[in-house]
Amino acid sequence: MIAIAALGALKRDAFVSLLGEVYEHSPWVAEAAFERAPFAARADLHAAMEAAVAGADRPRQLALLRAHPELAGRDALRGEITAHSMREQGGSGLLDGPAPAVARMQDLNRAYADRFGFPFIIAVRGLDRDAILARLEQRLGNGPDAERAEALRQVGRIAALRLEALVADEDRVAD
Repeated sequence: MIAIAALGALKRDAFVSLLGEVYEHSPWVAEAAFERAPFAARADLHAAMEAAVAGADRPRQLALLRAHPELAGRDALRGEITAHSMREQGGSGLLDGPAPAVARMQDLNRAYADRFGFPFIIAVRGLDRDAILARLEQRLGNGPDAERAEALRQVGRIAALRLEALVADEDRVAD
């Protein structure tokens, strides 16, 4: 874990190396946030990253959404996703569920991707497999614009959780 103040001392390459996967396979978000350093708090860093995403054009936002792995998809089951995603999906029970539950998730994932053009994205912390499946089924009923906005909101929530694990606010750094 790095203190928020220490981020200001990092050169661009080190900053992007440390934070480039906070937004899945999208180091451009960290690169854009670097331009706004230094940050007084982790929330300021997250806000700078969210501003980069919000200011991106639609194709870049879509690429960001498409960079996320499918929940309980083939790559996840083979362990071929980022360490962040592996921990998140594993912690929710998505990767070790019974075959029928995994098959149901994969079927719904296909329907979702066919409908919206990107994988279903949800911040899974605190949710079990049944809750995730229920949200996936519910969100399949959204319109394309509403779902794109919701997926981007979820990406932001995921990033905030990842930053919690990587960056400490100055008053929380001890020893």
